[in-house]
Amino acid sequence: MNNIKRADIKKGDQVRIVLKKDQRTNKLTEGVVKEILTKSAAHPHGIKVRLENGQIGRVKELLKT
Repeated sequence: MNNIKRADIKKGDQVRIVLKKDQRTNKLTEGVVKEILTKSAAHPHGIKVRLENGQIGRVKELLKT
């Protein structure tokens, strides 16, 4: 279970996400959060976000600076 909560993620944060097509391999994609798509406070597979480049996936790592 992923322990990153919605409240931990802010627009502009640097994150690593897993894209839908990469869920089997768990390959991570790095980017900057443009929009938080998950409405609930937590999700067992990770909070879904849209990156500034348009990619959508679930947050696996926060890379806050």
